[in-house]
Amino acid sequence: MSVSTEPRDETEPAAAPRPRGRLARTAVLVAVFVCAACGLVYELALVALGSYLIGDTIGQASIVLSLMVFAMGVGALAAKPLQRWAAAAFALVELVLALLGGLSVLLLYAAFAWVGLYLPALIVTALVLGALIGAEIPLLMVLLQRIRKQDAGSAVADLFAADYVGGLVGGLAFPFLLLPLFGQIQGALLVGMLNAAAGLGLVLTVFRRELSKRVRLVLVAASALVGGVLLGAYVFADDFEVTARQALYADPVVHAERTDYQDVVLTERVSLSGRGDTRLFLNGDLQFSSVDEYRYHEALVHPAMPGPRSRVLILGGGDGLALREVLRYPDVEQVTLVEMDPAVLDLARDDPRVAELNRRAFDDSRVRTASADAFAWLRDNRERYDVVLVDMPDPDSTATAKLYSTEFYALVKHAMADGARVNVQAGSPYFAPQAFWCIEATMRAAGISTVPYEVSVPSFGEWGFHLGAAGAAPPLELPADAPPLRSLDAGTLRAAAEFPPDRRRVPGMEPSTLMHPTILSYAQGEWTNY
Repeated sequence: MSVSTEPRDETEPAAAPRPRGRLARTAVLVAVFVCAACGLVYELALVALGSYLIGDTIGQASIVLSLMVFAMGVGALAAKPLQRWAAAAFALVELVLALLGGLSVLLLYAAFAWVGLYLPALIVTALVLGALIGAEIPLLMVLLQRIRKQDAGSAVADLFAADYVGGLVGGLAFPFLLLPLFGQIQGALLVGMLNAAAGLGLVLTVFRRELSKRVRLVLVAASALVGGVLLGAYVFADDFEVTARQALYADPVVHAERTDYQDVVLTERVSLSGRGDTRLFLNGDLQFSSVDEYRYHEALVHPAMPGPRSRVLILGGGDGLALREVLRYPDVEQVTLVEMDPAVLDLARDDPRVAELNRRAFDDSRVRTASADAFAWLRDNRERYDVVLVDMPDPDSTATAKLYSTEFYALVKHAMADGARVNVQAGSPYFAPQAFWCIEATMRAAGISTVPYEVSVPSFGEWGFHLGAAGAAPPLELPADAPPLRSLDAGTLRAAAEFPPDRRRVPGMEPSTLMHPTILSYAQGEWTNY
């Protein structure tokens, strides 16, 4: 009788007894449930972060989901050789997944803020996370079969039932629990800790006897390291976020908050001469500079004020600066301002810097506000207005593109009284000429005649507007009783309608609709060139 001299595999002893019992199977399915929930949270966190930083929700979702699904297939194939050491391999996969998934938002935010490599970092992160998530199910299938052999169909049904329910819980927990209570960075870190605990807990309890002592010690040490890193990142997450946010802005950040809709940042700089410059950014896009905002808001408001103006509707403009200009006309009886984000309204009312700029316009008894999506608000509106001012963020995301659609302008037209005027901020005819002229074509498709014009706003560059009416195109003029203006008079407004040859109307421009948001591709394509 011969005795084998080959060393025994200490990772998973061949003679280890199988774990048995309903409790063990339940533990495996609970682990599947938790890991699926964590995996979906990682996916949603990457999509949400890209939406905040880049603004293109559909583009970010497409990149993340397609890459992760592809990588999951690769990960499932890569896990085949690891099935022999299923317990140890699963624990290791979960620890790496917990570490990278938990840190993913923090690392990507750092890549965006400091090195400008967000998209490459996102691609690598999505691929690695997807591969690790894809390796889970094959390894868990092996572990489930080690408890009790069953036919493949039943085993797959059990695993995927737990997996899909976990995905449901993770998908609902991310927007309704993690984001409101912990934010993106700390929410992802907490999920990473849960992920590590679930994976290691299963292996060190149900499958403990399948691991050698040395492997158990290595796994415990690795889990302590991963847990320590995630916990330390959680403790310093707020400091990191403040530092990273400041790196994105040239001036000191004096107010910052992430609302349900966007990232709101207020900066302030005081020059050596004592001149202050307060700037508002939404999702990183400049909304105004206190140095020259009057040029933009005078150009938006006053050309729309000749004729009837007792009832005015402002869509957007939650900073109150357009509202300030409207209230300079004493015969205006009522102004309704519709702003989606109540946090912006609160900032405009309560922050002394912004309130001083808008001259505390929201305290005027003629003003009423609504915190609502402008599209949905217009659908329910039954009132008519003499002047409509559309002061919306640029159409560079799916959320804002619908506010530059034929359907939206049709709703605007329906809210206009006889003889009413509408004025729409339309971006830069210099930096984004196709988007600018697409807005005009879209307004015309909705039955609104337009007069385009542009003014110089140093913080923005050349900026354009489309003045419109439901009948014939209105004359581009100032009211005879206009208050004193700093940047406009009759001559400069007439000149504003003259465009240079290289920026004149683009022929054959297609209107943008809800189903075919052509404005989105124009805006995204043109602005990326600058």
